Amino acid sequence: MSARNLWARIFTTAGYALMLVGAVDPLEGSVLILPGSGLVAFGAFLGRNERPEIAYRLLVFLLIAVGVGSLWWFSSVGGIGGPDGLSMCWAALVLPYLIGWWMGICGPKSPRWVLALGIMVGVFYLAITPLVFARGHGPSQGVVATGIATLGLLTIVGCIFRWMKQPPRAEQHAASNGGPAAPARNLGVTEGPPSVS
Repeated sequence: MSARNLWARIFTTAGYALMLVGAVDPLEGSVLILPGSGLVAFGAFLGRNERPEIAYRLLVFLLIAVGVGSLWWFSSVGGIGGPDGLSMCWAALVLPYLIGWWMGICGPKSPRWVLALGIMVGVFYLAITPLVFARGHGPSQGVVATGIATLGLLTIVGCIFRWMKQPPRAEQHAASNGGPAAPARNLGVTEGPPSVS
């Protein structure tokens, strides 16, 4: 493995780790998720991945950047809802953050360990939804709880779908090395000697 590919793998792995750890608390964790998505995009570029994959990872980073920027802006002006906050309609500006995170975890060529941990994050979101309903106050809390449950369910479904679409590990390794996968052998049939005409 060349040094360039090694660094690409390091950046990509670190980026995915930041995106998953930050997802435990998406509000506070946005300071991890944003640079994490940038590292994944940079790793795809550094590893000289195909252009569509680089463009996809860059789109994920841009979506997250727009959503996180909106989130930080809401915090600076007093938040959303309540007597001093912005209208709930402004919450739509956070959607690119959630969509970008979901695309980053469930996207094409996401490693299986990312998909497995993504499923765990989705289960965690479903598990905390009743707590958000129970401890919340005001009409906005129901919207927040529904959003958490929806993101959790979509993450579980997306990760499982992507897992099932991935080729087996041997084929994946062969394809990543630029060669075709080894043909399957028929171990139950023995070949006889060549016929002589």
